Parts: sequence; structure tokens; C-alpha cells
Amino acid sequence: MTDEATPPSTRTAVDRNKHLRWTATLTWLSKGWSDLWTSPLPSLAYGLAIAAASLSLVAGLVYLGWDYLLFPMIAGFFVVGPALASGLYEKSRSLAAGKPVSLARMLFPGRGTSGHILFIGIVLTMLLLLWLRAAVLIYALFFGVRPFPGLGHIAPMLFTTPVGLTMLAVGTAVGGLFAALSFAISVLSIPMLVDRKVDAFTAMGLSISTAWQNLPVMIAWGIVVLALALVGVATGMVGFIVIFPLLGHASWHAYAAMRD
Repeated sequence: MTDEATPPSTRTAVDRNKHLRWTATLTWLSKGWSDLWTSPLPSLAYGLAIAAASLSLVAGLVYLGWDYLLFPMIAGFFVVGPALASGLYEKSRSLAAGKPVSLARMLFPGRGTSGHILFIGIVLTMLLLLWLRAAVLIYALFFGVRPFPGLGHIAPMLFTTPVGLTMLAVGTAVGGLFAALSFAISVLSIPMLVDRKVDAFTAMGLSISTAWQNLPVMIAWGIVVLALALVGVATGMVGFIVIFPLLGHASWHAYAAMRD
């Protein structure tokens, strides 16, 4: 039986033998931008919801006096972000197939893989919780068991003291490990589940192995995601109205470029 005659759901979901150049990230962004502004309202509504939720989370942490969790939570956004973008993958998939686009279809695609996506979301959430615990422990190791000095004093403490700079270096290294693991798990797995009926473990395994085989382009894509996400944070989360859907649609095209 030829590959063309094989049902899509039974083929290998991604081609691990592909080796893309880092410049492919520019193509993904271009296609993501095009998807964003094709029937833009559902994508912008999605981005608005993410921006509103992010602002609410920040306000809630400050109100409760948990502002010491702000920096780890912002870093944790990169851990759980891919799971939140599944509706954007569905829109890009529908556009590629010439199907109609709606916010309801994005939120409830009805392909029977929601449970697997939820499972990966739980895995990513567990990684986020582990990272938050690690961040608190790193702070305690360097500064002892003392109250958080507040947002107005944390920057001088971190950037003008040897202990603070060392803690930043260690925290960045540890956080980078969590981010790299979550990125490898989710960068292709969730779009794959939106596209094809595979189980969560297969999707995660294929995502990790394919990312490893295409390490240069995946590193470049991770840098792009980080840079744009920092722009979103710097704009007080308002930038996520456009940035989050752009990254979601572009991530679909990252998966599509690896697809068998």
C-alpha cells in the first residue's frame, strides 16, 4: 500500500528524518501572521482571554501578598503556554483544510483527543508546580528563610549583589532545564493531537525525538518564542492579544513542517 493510500491517522505523525534550517522559523512566523489575520476575530478573542487571565493572575498574586511568585509564574508561562493554544492550532488546521473557522470550533474541535491534550496539560502543570517549588528553594538557599522584600527592592538585591547575581545564574540554569523539557514535550505533541488521533505518550515521545533531531531550528524557535513572550510581558500583558495567537498559529506551522 502506498503512503498516499494510507489513512493519515495510521501514518507516522511526524518525519523524524527531516532536518530544517533555523531560517524555517521565519516562514512559520509569516504563515502564523497570515492565519492570525484570516478571520481574525476568533484569534484576537483568544489572545484577549489569555491577556485578561494573565493580568488577573498577576493582580491576584499581588493582592494576596504572593508577589514572590510573580517571576517564577512568568517563567512558568512558557511551560504551560503550548497547552493553552490548542484552539489556535485547530484554526490553522481548519484554514489549511479549507474548512470554516469559528471560536466554537476552536474551543470544541470534537476530534476525540481532548483527553490526551488534557493529560499533556496536566504533565505541563506538574512541571510548572515543580519549577515553582524549585524557585522557592533556590531563593531560600541563597537568601535564607526571610520574607520576600517586595517588588520595589528585589531588583537591587538581585542585580547589585554577588549573592543575587549568583542566584540569578543558578535560577536561570534550573529554569532553563524545566523550560527545555516542557518545550520538547509540547512543541509538536499538542498540534499533533489536534491533527491526528494518536495517544498522549506517543505524541510526547515523537515530539521529544523530533525536537532532538532538529535541535538548531528548535533552539531558534525557542528563542523567538521567548523574545515575543517577553515583549508581551513588557507591555503589561496587553501585547499577548496579538502575540499569543501569532505564536499559536506559527507553532502549528512548525508542526506542519515536520509532519510526515
